Amino acid sequence: MMVSITKKVAVSDGWAAWQAAYDFGNAHHAFAGVLADCTLEDDVRMVTFTNGMVVKERLIGIDEGRRRIAYAVIDGPFAHHNASFQIRDNGVGGGVMIWTCDILPDEASAMVEPLMQAGIEAFARNLEAVT
Repeated sequence: MMVSITKKVAVSDGWAAWQAAYDFGNAHHAFAGVLADCTLEDDVRMVTFTNGMVVKERLIGIDEGRRRIAYAVIDGPFAHHNASFQIRDNGVGGGVMIWTCDILPDEASAMVEPLMQAGIEAFARNLEAVT
């Protein structure tokens, strides 16, 4: 059975949040504290987590109009992994970041859910530090 995990966090500057999420090759800046490094070659990035785990992710697509980016883990501990970030405006300059991840096997959610929680908290914290 596939597990879907969604995390949301309010951001004070929706545009700055989109710029941080959009920068696919520099995710280690937006997610500092959870990610240690990130390198990009063409549409594939190697992501190193602070816990030492390394995964290879492929950019699936960027929808600038909807401020959404989709990617998939193509070399890592999953049978399937597909995720997206979307930044939605709240109408007054701020917004919400929505991070959704679909994974197999479902047992992987025990590892992914805490990483996503830590990641979304790091994203919001790092964004506030620069805005």
